[in-house]
Amino acid sequence: MKFETERLYISEITVKDAPFILELYNDEDYLHFIGDKNVRTLEDAKKNIEKKFLSVYKKQEYGYYLVLLKSDNTPIGTSGLMKRDGLDCVDIGFAFLKEFRGKGYAYEATKRVLDFGLEELKMSPIAAITTIENISSSNLLERMGFKHEQNIFIPNDPEELRLFMHY
Repeated sequence: MKFETERLYISEITVKDAPFILELYNDEDYLHFIGDKNVRTLEDAKKNIEKKFLSVYKKQEYGYYLVLLKSDNTPIGTSGLMKRDGLDCVDIGFAFLKEFRGKGYAYEATKRVLDFGLEELKMSPIAAITTIENISSSNLLERMGFKHEQNIFIPNDPEELRLFMHY
C-alpha cells in the first residue's frame, strides 16, 4: 500500500524502519500523549513492527503507515487506521516527530488516510481519540471534520480520553 500527497509519501512500515520507530516511540510528547510502548532498543522496535504492523497488514486492508518527505525520503511520522478495543468502529491516529509538527504534515498525511478509509474502504463512521490535554491533536481532528462526541475510557487505559467521530 502506498499513497502520495503534494509533499509526502505514505507507505507500509517495514522492519528497516526500526530506527525511526525507536526514535518516534521515545519522543517526549509521544510518551506523554500516546504512551510508553516499552521500545528501548532496535531489537524492540523490530519486534514491535512485526507484531503491530506487519501482522496487521496480512489480516486486513489497512493499518498504520510511515510518512516520509518527498523531497528526501526522510521519515517524519506515522498515520493510519486501526480497530481498537473499546471502540465500535475503526480509529484513525497519527504521531510525528517534534521537528515536523506545526508544518501541516500531520493534516496532509492523516487527511489522505481518512479519505482512503472513507472513499476506498467505505468505512463510516471513523473514530479518533486524544488525551484531554492534547489540544493540538484535537484541533487537527476538528479541521478534518471530526466532531467531539464525548469523553470515554477504553479497556486497559485508566486515562479519560476525548472521542471524536467523522461520519
